[in-house]
Formats: sequence, structure tokens, C-alpha cells
Amino acid sequence: MSSAPGAAASTPPVTTPAAPRVHRPRRAWARTLLHAYTWLVIAFVLVPIVVMVVYSFNQTPNGRVTLNWQGFTTYWYAHAFGIADLTTALWHSLEIASGSTVIAVLLGTPMALAMGRWRFRAKPLSDLLVFTDIAAPSVVVGASLLSFFIALNVPQGLLTILIAHVAFELAFVVAVIRARVSGLDRMLDRAAADLGATPWATFRHVTFPLILPGLFGAGALAFGLSIDDVIITNFVAGPKLTFPLWVYGAVKVGIPPQVFVLSTYIFLGGLVLAGVNALVARRNPSLP
Repeated sequence: MSSAPGAAASTPPVTTPAAPRVHRPRRAWARTLLHAYTWLVIAFVLVPIVVMVVYSFNQTPNGRVTLNWQGFTTYWYAHAFGIADLTTALWHSLEIASGSTVIAVLLGTPMALAMGRWRFRAKPLSDLLVFTDIAAPSVVVGASLLSFFIALNVPQGLLTILIAHVAFELAFVVAVIRARVSGLDRMLDRAAADLGATPWATFRHVTFPLILPGLFGAGALAFGLSIDDVIITNFVAGPKLTFPLWVYGAVKVGIPPQVFVLSTYIFLGGLVLAGVNALVARRNPSLP
């Protein structure tokens, strides 16, 4: 049955006019306040470091740091290692920081991979232990480690300092690397397996390059935590001195300018580590 001509004419679509755009005034004062707050925080962090660097060039007739400017000199940089005990304490700190960082990253990487990728019954307990270690006060950690070493009759020294630093760095390393691992796409592993890669080849060519910035970041954090620790180290050091412990003891009689010089060197070393970490993160492929 045919319809009448023109009866099936299509109805033109009804268009709804777009809602008018609401022009919200820009809050310039909020942006200015945010910028000012940011620069205040940066200044709060950097001003003490700048003061330390500046006064490392100050002349001090009595060989003790003073806030009275006596004149510019590079004498203390030429004699930065003139105090034997201070130099030995610095080398102790560098050795312990380097060793504990390597051990903590080696132990923390498999833990972070397991906690970030797999589900297992003890995972909630593992999470609790990691974050409890991060939140635990340093006094509690130091006292518990001291009790542990005394119970095992372990003599206090560089070995106990190393073990203690690995113990409290490990949780931070796991947290940093786990954050990187959690963002990885598991389809990359499956694609590598489909192409015939073994689990070790997949880790070496796929997973490791992607988590490398996390490893550098975790290592830099662990190194910084180790080299400036005072409380935990003071519990387990015994007769040995690290750089922070030496400085802590010297405060009572006056700090020699070499402390500012060596602290400046440590700060510059931290800048180098931060630059290397930023370079690795920039050259590394971004997370999917």
C-alpha cells in the first residue's frame, strides 16, 4: 500500500541552542598568594643552606664558626680535611650511607615488585609493617635496635650502624619503588611473553628500564636519610663516630669552619644526585 505523496517528508532535526558560557572572573589574588607561599617555603628551606655556604668563607680567628663577618677567605677549603677525627667521621658516614643504600635498594626492589603487582594473603600485613616502620619515631627504632643487638651480644660499631640504617631505609625504598611499579601496565609483560621473552628477559628489557627512575629516587632518599641520621645512629654507634654525631658533639664547644665546608661538599653531592635522577627520569620512557 503506497502512501500519499509528501506524507513521508522527513522532519528537520530540532537543535537546542548551546548554553551561554559563563565567564568566571580569574582570581588573580589566589594565584599570587600561591606563588608567594611557594617561594616562602623554598626560601625557608634554602636560606639556612645559603648561610652555611656563605659563612664557610668567613675568617674565624679562633677557629670556631661565628656569625660576625670577619672577611672573605678560602683558607678553610684548602684545609677542609685538617681535622683528622672529623675527616674519619665523614668517611664513616659516606661508607655507611653508600653501603646501606645499595643493600636497601637490592632488598627493597623485589619487595616492591611483589607488593605492587601481586595479591597474596600476607599483603595487608606487609603494607602495615612497611608504613609502621615509616611512621615509627626514631627514638623507638633506635632503642629497639639497641636492645636487639644487646640480646644477640653484637658489639656496637660500623656493622650495627649499617644494619640499623638498612632497617629504617628499607621501608622508604619499598614505598618509593612500589609507587613506580603500581603504574606499570601488566600488558607489557604479557606482550613480551607472547613474543617469547623469558621472565628474566622481560624484567631486564621491559620492567627494569621503566622502574629505573624509581630506583634512583629511592636510592637518593635512602642515602640522604642515612648520611644525616643522628638519633638512631647514636643508639647503635658505640665508640664509632659519624659526621652528624661528630657535629652534634662539637656544638657544645664550638663548631669549626671545616664543618661548614664539608657540609657544603655534601650539599653539592646531593645536587649531583638530584640532577642524575632528573636526567634518568627524563630519558626514561614515560609510564603508560
